[in-house]
Amino acid sequence: MKWNTRITELLHIEYPIIQGGLAYLGYADLAAAVSNAGGLGQVTAMSLPSAEALRSEIERVRTLTDKPFGVNFAIGVHGIGYEDRVQVAIDEQVPVVSLTGGNPAPILEMLQPTDIVTLVLVSSRRQAQKAEQLGASAVIVVGQEGGGHLGRDDVGTMVLVPQVVDAVTIPVIASGGIGDGRGWMAAHALGAEGIEMGTRFVATVECVHAAASYKKALVESSESDTVVIKRSIGAPARVLRSEYIDKILEIERVTPTYEALKEYISGAANKRWIYDDVKEEGIGWAGQVTGLIHDIPTVSELMGRMVKEAESIRGMWGMQA
Repeated sequence: MKWNTRITELLHIEYPIIQGGLAYLGYADLAAAVSNAGGLGQVTAMSLPSAEALRSEIERVRTLTDKPFGVNFAIGVHGIGYEDRVQVAIDEQVPVVSLTGGNPAPILEMLQPTDIVTLVLVSSRRQAQKAEQLGASAVIVVGQEGGGHLGRDDVGTMVLVPQVVDAVTIPVIASGGIGDGRGWMAAHALGAEGIEMGTRFVATVECVHAAASYKKALVESSESDTVVIKRSIGAPARVLRSEYIDKILEIERVTPTYEALKEYISGAANKRWIYDDVKEEGIGWAGQVTGLIHDIPTVSELMGRMVKEAESIRGMWGMQA
């Protein structure tokens, strides 16, 4: 079966499946594996130490795949400038750039003269409409089930996606709570023309930077083992619950300020678990899709069975893609 949507045509990919940006984890091995399997892999730009490090990672992706890939910019999250990294993406003529967090307008303006496809992550209908007005090629709509940074309104994917589909004319990509072929097909039924998965791709062989205990926790956790932190400072984000996270929640209850929290929610705290394997001293981002993760396959195996599941559903209901 073919999976032609405006997203597959826009991105020149076989399946409308996109790997999320994945701070500190979205590097060449994983990005190339997703692209080679027919989706769109992405390199995370703002987790890299410099613009030249991003250039090297882009070059490495190209040694591992000849398929399209993207570069993700988590703007406004890491507290560092992004202009030099965006210029690298332009110089290297990367096919796709995705933008998450912060105001996408300056980067969209930088990319406007190029042929780079732009995807903007949104968490509300208003944000989607604004992204379209600014010239985004497509929007990624994340519901409150997702891992990492979310919207402030606690609206689930099932409700949010059709609202955005009705509000914009550009293609919509669904994100949040999707981890198998059933979720993929549900997204299409809601009007989305593709999906993005983050947490599910962490629990794969090719996510080589993720610590063993982090992947193990994703497999063993249920959908009720995640919690939202940073709500008190207006930047809600979903993580795996732990004693360390309970400390953060207590600080938010007693002293809900960024200054009180910054040591506990930093990138260094994230890396203490996902890199250094020290769960009791760090953060592991995760969405409620953990309840659907039961193994750590290769990306090819994961994508293959998702396609098989989705094709079975399409055949059952006579759906066309």
